[in-house]
Amino acid sequence: MSLKGELRRLRELDWRELDIKESGSWPWSLQTLCCLLVLGMTFFALHWYLALPKAEQLEQVRMEERDLLAAYRIKAAKAANLPVMREQMESLETRMGMLREMLPTGAEVPSLIDNISETAIENQLTIDFIRLRSPVPRDYYIEQPFDIQVQGDYHQIAAFLAGVAGLSRIVTQHDFSLAPQDGDGQQLQLSMLARTYSYRPKAEGSP
Repeated sequence: MSLKGELRRLRELDWRELDIKESGSWPWSLQTLCCLLVLGMTFFALHWYLALPKAEQLEQVRMEERDLLAAYRIKAAKAANLPVMREQMESLETRMGMLREMLPTGAEVPSLIDNISETAIENQLTIDFIRLRSPVPRDYYIEQPFDIQVQGDYHQIAAFLAGVAGLSRIVTQHDFSLAPQDGDGQQLQLSMLARTYSYRPKAEGSP
């Protein structure tokens, strides 16, 4: 049968009277079209049901692969730098040990106050007071603040501050205040807050 004849039959076909039970008598072009449609729907259903989940799993696996490769590169770089990092860690531990030795224990704070008093006397300062405040616990250390008030001339006070900074135990200096004590301003009064620190072991510092 010619193509023109098939096209004419399709045009003359009453689509409302089509019955699937009589599909064998349909024009071959309509049968072919229906078969292609069914085949296409079948392939689409198979792709949606079988291939699409696998494609999503494949993309997820590829993302996991990228993450694992990135993590591997980071770990490989760390492993390559491990000897240097260990050397730096040992250096830091040595430095930390030296700093801990510079921190007074609670029992050594009175001796430190005596050293500060001796530094003031050596620089010919008049000591008004050196007064301890209450200690302040921190996570890994205990802060021991104390107030200092002394009198002397500018050079004596400067030498005293340098002497306190050079003590064998760590003392930090804060809140300086200088006020003249005579008419010509030669005699000055120094008021300041100083702090020293005691190491607090981790077990003790834990809540």
